[in-house]
Amino acid sequence: MFKKTKWLAKEAQLRIKYMTTSDCLFCKIVKGEIKSEFLKESDKVVTVADINPVADVHILIVPKKHIESVSTIRKEDSDYLVDMFAIASSLAKEKKLDAYRLSFNAGSYQHVGHLHMHLLAGSKIQWSKL
Repeated sequence: MFKKTKWLAKEAQLRIKYMTTSDCLFCKIVKGEIKSEFLKESDKVVTVADINPVADVHILIVPKKHIESVSTIRKEDSDYLVDMFAIASSLAKEKKLDAYRLSFNAGSYQHVGHLHMHLLAGSKIQWSKL
């Protein structure tokens, strides 16, 4: 019970931070303003380990271009999406994942207002925390 309460408090703090700043967290990571270790990078995409993982493997795949969410994707964004899926496939092969999930969130389920895909694998995924 204590773990869940602690996680909820951390999650609430993160959501407040993301929703009250005019600067996009992922744009800052892409630009190098926030230091992050990229697991993989292309000219269109970066990948980072999720700071609040819900599975043994939880990697965020983020386009370098600011795209608000899945509901605002436009035709000219297609190259970014293709690269996101290609990088996900490459990461899965490198990590020898025989099974994995790719997930997008939108609306109140999206914690950061910048399109990103979750690569999830390993033990049971904690969907309520995603």
